[in-house]
Amino acid sequence: MYPPGISCRVEGKWMENSERKDRGIELLQRMIGEEEAECVRERWKKICPDFEQYIVEFVSGDVWSRPGLDLRTKSLVTIAVLASQGRTLGLELNIRMAVNNGATKEEIVETLLQIVPYTGFATVWEALAMADDVFAKM
Repeated sequence: MYPPGISCRVEGKWMENSERKDRGIELLQRMIGEEEAECVRERWKKICPDFEQYIVEFVSGDVWSRPGLDLRTKSLVTIAVLASQGRTLGLELNIRMAVNNGATKEEIVETLLQIVPYTGFATVWEALAMADDVFAKM
């Protein structure tokens, strides 16, 4: 059981929910821009406020904020996972984030090609088409 207002330990330190939220919002803004981060968060809140809270505090504030891997590497790993699961909404967002986190078009394409033996050609074809659409808009 966590103390009141505390939700987890990060690097041996108890983190308050507000710290996790602030850190999550800041990182999300850094990865997709302040305006886009606000738009995405508002869409999540409109659908389900708890979902937005989980993404901001846990995914962005805890997981993506961990040391050990740089944001570019985290982005490429996330792209591989989302593509293999056929999750196009998350894939589109994370391809844009990967570019902002320093991944090149070539690295993103190679990441997708790397998963062909494990997920299949059709899955990767759809992911490559999504990536091509994202690149064309940038």
